[in-house]
Amino acid sequence: MLARRFTIVCLLVTLFGMGFAILVAEAGRSKNPYQTAGATSCFVGQKIFCRR
Repeated sequence: MLARRFTIVCLLVTLFGMGFAILVAEAGRSKNPYQTAGATSCFVGQKIFCRR
């Protein structure tokens, strides 16, 4: 009985942790200063001048 409850709690915590990790990853990805909506990044001195 105790093992069953422990398993359920662990599964719930795992699901919550995965959801939180997805939220954090999405928030970090959208704050990239070199990637804005529709803009290209152009750097001087690179072989590839403008990347999308």
